[in-house]
Amino acid sequence: MIEISATAQSYLGELLTKQDDDQVGIRVFVAQPGTPHAETCIAYCRPGEEQEGDLPVAYDGFTAWFEERSVPYLEDAVVDYQEDKMGGQLTIKAPNARVPKVGDDAPLEDRINYVLYNEINPGLAAHGGMVTLVEIVEENVAILQFGGGCQGCSAVDLTLKNSVERSLLEQIPELTEIRDATDHSFAENAYYR
Repeated sequence: MIEISATAQSYLGELLTKQDDDQVGIRVFVAQPGTPHAETCIAYCRPGEEQEGDLPVAYDGFTAWFEERSVPYLEDAVVDYQEDKMGGQLTIKAPNARVPKVGDDAPLEDRINYVLYNEINPGLAAHGGMVTLVEIVEENVAILQFGGGCQGCSAVDLTLKNSVERSLLEQIPELTEIRDATDHSFAENAYYR
């Protein structure tokens, strides 16, 4: 899953001893996994803050909780600590955080982001545009938001219906509807006015 070097374990263990509770561990997860905005995070995890499904791993002096959803994105990840003139630096290298590793059993949000970031957004980027998932609401309705050249674009309805919606509904049959939550009255950067 993820390798935490001996120097990183020592550094993290030292940080954790400064907490007011000796049971504080760390939680490792990837925010926005499988997207260009993916970020691998390490946070303090006080007793009771671990999430359902988190996988505990005992290290010397502390427990690390790995978010279940992030595990495929943490494959081949390395956490290291190197001392330097300023004290030292903790580094996280997660080469698969942005690589979509989604299958039919992946969460709906991950599958939607996979299609958006790997199939739809590269085409929209030619016009300076992009689309992101805002949320999934009742009965598997995906709420999307357009940005860049797509915000306020006069062709956005055509793009939504003929490209985005068609692709998402074909590839993710559980989706029942796609809605646009974008305020298209702001058209300063619109590709077509």
